[in-house]
Amino acid sequence: MSTGLRYGWTTGACATAAATAAYTALLTGAFPDPVEIALPRGRRPAFALAVEALGEDPPGGPWARAGVVKDAGDDPDITHGALIRATVRHGLPGTGVTFRAGPGVGTVTKPGLPLPVGEPAINPVPRQMMRDHLAEVAAAYGGSGDVVLEISVDGGEELARRTWNPRLGILGGLSILGTTGVVVPYSCSAWIDSIRRGVDVARAAGHRHVAACTGSTSERVATELYGLPEDALLDMGDFAGAVLKYLRRHPVPRLTVAGGVGKLSKLADGHLDLHSGRSQVNTESLAAMVTASGGEELAARVRTANSALHALTLCQAAGVPLGDLIAARARATALDVLRGAPVEVDVIVIDRAGTLVGRAA
Repeated sequence: MSTGLRYGWTTGACATAAATAAYTALLTGAFPDPVEIALPRGRRPAFALAVEALGEDPPGGPWARAGVVKDAGDDPDITHGALIRATVRHGLPGTGVTFRAGPGVGTVTKPGLPLPVGEPAINPVPRQMMRDHLAEVAAAYGGSGDVVLEISVDGGEELARRTWNPRLGILGGLSILGTTGVVVPYSCSAWIDSIRRGVDVARAAGHRHVAACTGSTSERVATELYGLPEDALLDMGDFAGAVLKYLRRHPVPRLTVAGGVGKLSKLADGHLDLHSGRSQVNTESLAAMVTASGGEELAARVRTANSALHALTLCQAAGVPLGDLIAARARATALDVLRGAPVEVDVIVIDRAGTLVGRAA
């Protein structure tokens, strides 16, 4: 179902297009413009080139460079409008594609990411897209396929400071991302519009039970618990209020709200926007919840907890079901927003591992 929102292209897709054009020029002397690429799910977008350059360095030999300006569509992506460049040189025989981080592309410095420490922050799917396209170019124009490929992003180091990259240990610039090549428009207004369209689709399909989930893990848990079809799952994200207010006007008989303990503790406290920048976990409220069953000593420890998950751990050790208490309060908030609409509500609370830690029906 179309929402009228314009999709865009990931940094990985833009880098693939630039790399394809640059390697073609390295082998033929001519840049394809526009350059068409194949994305993982079958789309074949064409990209106009913003940069074309050929040159030769005494130590590195001939090189070709192409650049593509990222169009993120209707998404407020911080990399919208960024110039993504690919520079290609011949590599040593048998080396395949060797990736390099140019200016504005980060380097992995901590373990735990899908790339080894020391590697350019070019994620696995974009890497494979580039390998596949460069192999096609090599086959078409008689190349070896052995290339050194440097990806850079103009202004990328400054942009990266506005992302989680530094905390994740990706230093020096942005990550080259994307699993489908397509940017789904997820601005606040676009995301809320998507929620509304999701309710519309579920109603049109005759579903009597939908699940509003804060993320992929809670979506998985809700699916496992209830066996809901994909079009009964609402990607709520942080926008609990948008789901509840729309269902108030367009009810579905049953709603499951599923999310992590932190976000649902905010809903329990009456917040309808669960984003970390717009609402905070209130440990005073959590302490008040546990006073009756856990006593003042436990409440005092919860009051000074550094997160909702920490508070949950303290309560689990004391045998107090904080997850259930949060679920019950969150359900009360939801029912208050629904204002008597014919929607039965249940809430499931999970921890970061996806374990069910609280429930209210």
